[in-house]
Amino acid sequence: MRADRLVAILLMLQTRGQVTAAEVAAELEISERTARRDLDSLGVAGLPVYSMQGRNGGWRLRNIESAWNSILKC
Repeated sequence: MRADRLVAILLMLQTRGQVTAAEVAAELEISERTARRDLDSLGVAGLPVYSMQGRNGGWRLRNIESAWNSILKC
């Protein structure tokens, strides 16, 4: 279920600080394309998730507290 994946991704970001689409895909047993869509969806939903390109790139949370506050307001 997509909602379960989104929460799992958010928890991964919180614990690891940064993840790649490949890491998310491997952990959740989904395609990298689905992982990128889900990561992008978190940002569109108003969570402070952003991507960094390049060798040390990946997806990060800007502020973990504001992420949880955004969720709890719903």
